[in-house]
Amino acid sequence: MLMSFKLTIGRVGFAERDVYPNEAIVRIDPRDRSTVYDRYLAAWLESHDLMENAPRAVKGKTLNSKSLALISVVLPPLLAQEQIVEVIGTVEDQITALDTEAAALEGVYLAATSLLWLTSQGDEAETRALGDVMHHDVVRTPMESGTTYHLAGVLNSGKGLVDKDVFDGADTEYTAMNVLRANQVVMRKLTAWEGPITVVPAEFDGFVASNEFPTFTLADDIAPKWMKHACRTPRLWAEMQSRVVGTVQRRKRLNPDQLLSVALPVPSRPEQEQAAEALDAMEAQATTIRAEADRLRNVRARLLSGLLDRTIDIKSAELEF
Repeated sequence: MLMSFKLTIGRVGFAERDVYPNEAIVRIDPRDRSTVYDRYLAAWLESHDLMENAPRAVKGKTLNSKSLALISVVLPPLLAQEQIVEVIGTVEDQITALDTEAAALEGVYLAATSLLWLTSQGDEAETRALGDVMHHDVVRTPMESGTTYHLAGVLNSGKGLVDKDVFDGADTEYTAMNVLRANQVVMRKLTAWEGPITVVPAEFDGFVASNEFPTFTLADDIAPKWMKHACRTPRLWAEMQSRVVGTVQRRKRLNPDQLLSVALPVPSRPEQEQAAEALDAMEAQATTIRAEADRLRNVRARLLSGLLDRTIDIKSAELEF
């Protein structure tokens, strides 16, 4: 059994083959396997906050052999340890199955994005420059003291926007910021090859971002949902990457006019909407499965905590699962 004792303190895993871990990972073996089940020990370590046992180091906190030895582990009888691991393992098997199913669906989704470029006859649509399907359109709003603004960030790989919380206009160095409007395209200039581009959903209408996040308004013959999925394609990211400028890799930028020079196959709006509808269905199904897996992770955490502190009886847990 291997455990991280620096930075990600308490993360535990089992080596399925010979490995050569670095100095941040320690090997842990029970001294007496007749009283300690290693899988139970792993579950116990993962469920407890070990940071309180970690002294301050130069770059954060770290455990050492002395602090590891001070950790007190609750050990029920060996049979009870095995039963706890078995019950938790049942939930983990369900989580693994759901994660596998979601990953498979996401793979199908990625392959199906090729539909975005096709006509109803199955041919690749006529190529159009992005400057023909949208235009650079930025609205700036001044930052005023006493006024609250909602900040947004753009995720990589076309995965959408993230709410970065509210702030007062007096708490920023910017004198003005860009306003995001529903159904606009927004991108991040910096590290554009990572695909930081998306369509603004309705729930982010009115959010703000810095001048590093230019916005674009789509033409009437472009379906926002189609563009949302197009923003998730490696084909678009590759075109963006080929146009970045700058000398330092992590500081290279993609300017609005360079994005607008990208050319992609663009079918008719009805064909766009048909492709987007199919991809929306796949996305919704994968999201539902991921949500169920997350729910079971929470169930696992509560169940494990209850079994370890004995607020949940192992027999009742076995009956439920």
